[in-house]
Amino acid sequence: MDPILFEIKNQVGCITLNRPQKYNSFTRELALSMQEALKQCAGDENIRAILITGAGKAFCAGQDLGEVTQENAPGLSKIISEHLNPIIRLIRETEKPFIAAVNGVAAGAGANVALACDITVAAESASFIQAFSKIGLIPDSGGTFFLPRLVGLQRATAYMMLGDKISATEAARVGMIYKTLPDEGFEKASFDLAHQLAEMPTTGLGLTKRALNQSLSNDLNRQLEIEDQIQSTAGQTADYKEGVQAFMEKRKPVFTGK
Repeated sequence: MDPILFEIKNQVGCITLNRPQKYNSFTRELALSMQEALKQCAGDENIRAILITGAGKAFCAGQDLGEVTQENAPGLSKIISEHLNPIIRLIRETEKPFIAAVNGVAAGAGANVALACDITVAAESASFIQAFSKIGLIPDSGGTFFLPRLVGLQRATAYMMLGDKISATEAARVGMIYKTLPDEGFEKASFDLAHQLAEMPTTGLGLTKRALNQSLSNDLNRQLEIEDQIQSTAGQTADYKEGVQAFMEKRKPVFTGK
């Protein structure tokens, strides 16, 4: 069974973690396959949005502990530096919108991969767990970076130290994710969101992502300068010209992503 299912559908790169019998937990094979799919999404101009989800009942249960405990197992540093961190960097550095469709439990590294995406939606029955404290580890895969920025330091600390199971409804309420969607029709609804983004000005969305990434470490004055620079770039795109022309002509714009 392929650890990753990948297809391009209506300009959406659909990545499905595909170890349902192991709740889509990460192994080296799965992580490296996911990296390759992400690189393809980054380099293919026909892919204008990326959707990440899981097969079966789970989104991703984090690292497969069976791999960690087997003979000649990769060390934690190798797992983080070679398997997980490249995934987070590809999600954040690829200037296209990423949607995490959390169809079930998202635990450990699985939760943090979802939170690294630009927009995270979850089925109403899904849940999130910062499970690291249960085995004496710290959150990785960008968890200590993204979660405090999403929900605040106090709440993030409690989630990480206590290892609480957070319902999708609670995650949406506190701003951890964008919103929940009904379990029934979740796959279609999450794809429709990705397809909506794929029909929007891809370059402009990517530049928005660039500005947001830089805002995480800039002060206000530096960010105002960045907005000036990036807006000038956005103003040179074909989609900007199409958007203005469509507005003047009172019609729906047809964006090409350029």
